[in-house]
Formats: sequence, C-alpha cells, structure tokens
Amino acid sequence: MAIVQGIREKVHLPIYDSLIVEPRKQLRDAEPSSTLKFFVDVQKKTKLETNLQSASLLPHYNTFEARAMRVVISDLPPEFSDAEIDLDGNIRTAPVAPATNPTLTPATLSTDVGRAMELLEEARDDDNGEAVVQVNTPANASDPVEEVDSGGRDFVLTVPDIEGALLGSTDEPSPKECPPKEQVRPNNGSGTIIGKLIYNTVTTLYVGEKIMIQMPTWFFPAGAGPYSEKAGITTHGEPSPTATFRFAEPIFIDKQQNFRVEIEIPDTDTLKEIQRIYGPLSMWVVLDGYMTRDVQ
Repeated sequence: MAIVQGIREKVHLPIYDSLIVEPRKQLRDAEPSSTLKFFVDVQKKTKLETNLQSASLLPHYNTFEARAMRVVISDLPPEFSDAEIDLDGNIRTAPVAPATNPTLTPATLSTDVGRAMELLEEARDDDNGEAVVQVNTPANASDPVEEVDSGGRDFVLTVPDIEGALLGSTDEPSPKECPPKEQVRPNNGSGTIIGKLIYNTVTTLYVGEKIMIQMPTWFFPAGAGPYSEKAGITTHGEPSPTATFRFAEPIFIDKQQNFRVEIEIPDTDTLKEIQRIYGPLSMWVVLDGYMTRDVQ
C-alpha cells in the first residue's frame, strides 16, 4: 500500500533481540567474547529471536520512544554434549548381600558429559547414593573401562565421584566441556543460571554510541515468563509488564540512528564459568515503548 503523506501513527510496539544457545551447545559456542551483543546481528533469525529487519536500525524511517527495558532469560532443562570425560569409581568383584563385603577395585570409566549427568541424577535418586553400570574387563588394570549392555562387571559410582569429575578441583580443574556448578547442582543453594547471569553482568544501552543507561543486569527485571510459588521454577522478576525497569524520561531513537544493548561479563573467572552454560538457553533484551511510523 502507498504511504499516506504527512500523516504518521504512534503505536505501542516493543522491539526485541535475543541470544540463543542451542541444546547440547555451550554459551561460548554462541558468543565467545566477554560481551553479549543485542540488536547488532539480526540476520537469519526467526520472529521468536528478533523483530528487527536491519542491524542496529529501526525499520524504514521510523522513530522510537523507549519507555522501559527488560532482560528475559529462559529457565529450560539443559541438554549436555557427548564430549569425553573420565569418571573414577570402583569395580565390584562380589555380589552385594547383607552378609557380604564386596571387594572394590578402583577403575576409571570413559564416558561423555551427557551420560555423566544421567548417572549423577541416578545416584541422587538411589537410597545409597550410588549409580551402578555394567563395564567391560580391560586388558590392563590401568586402562579405562567402558560401559556395556550386559555381561560385564558392576561399576559403582557415588555422587561425590561424579560431581568431582564434573566440577573439578583447584589442582585439577574440570574440562571446559563440563557444565558449571549451577547446572551440576541445580536449585540447591549454589545458585541458578538466571542468578549467575543477572548478578555477574552489566547491561548498557547505547544510542548513537552514547551511553543512555548502564547498570548491573539485576536492575532490569524481566516482567515476563513462568511464575510459581514452588521452589522448582526461577524467574527474573514477577511476570507482569509493570514489574520491570521504566525510564524516568523516554529515550528517543531517531530515524536511521544506530542503537544496541551490550551485556558485559567483567570478571575473567566468572566469564569462564558462564561460557560453560549449556543450552537450550535464550536471552532476550526488550525495549518497550512507542514506535512512530508512516501510515499506509
């Protein structure tokens, strides 16, 4: 349709962009640097990921009044990779019975991160805190064992065994393919992924290369997403549009004026941990306000 000359309309039309970490991938695969950039790369993204058509620019000759800004982070169950990891446990050489003390031989199980997380969950659900799998008999006692479907010997892993391999120690840090402690020990007081992100990052809005606001990310509640009074769900603020940060005065983005949002991770050690977060993970930055555009 033709544009009506001299007449423009103002509509409540928020603009948003996102960073998506795919399942079985880590955050460092989606963004290897210490700064997560939004509204900068909008190509080949779906409507779920962004509603911009050009990087850092409003559509056509539109202008925008930003009245609020929010950071929305998903809280989805992670899926882990098949990167190799070694788990130290014991081969059981006698059956378990009330009057039996089985002989335990130390050994190392060669598996992957995804399977290690499955075994950890199994051990946590077990009354004895153990996960038992069938393993082959290695040619040499020092060789790693591998899991088999049947005909092997019992290999016993405890919760500390698996957590030790996944979390590492000061002397022997875990491989970078292992998830951070917030995904190894979810919702147990060590924190959550959402908490990890909002309390360790700084969010900045740039308009025309000028800083319009810069604050720790906890300053910008999501005001969206699932909410529950039970402890199993974590959100970044009550899911109400009013439960988010609103600018004291609107921030004006003129036509063809560049703008972007950056979420920076200042601490190097924290950056290394955050980059190990596994997806599916989605982070949206939303600028809520009024778009002024031509009438068609």
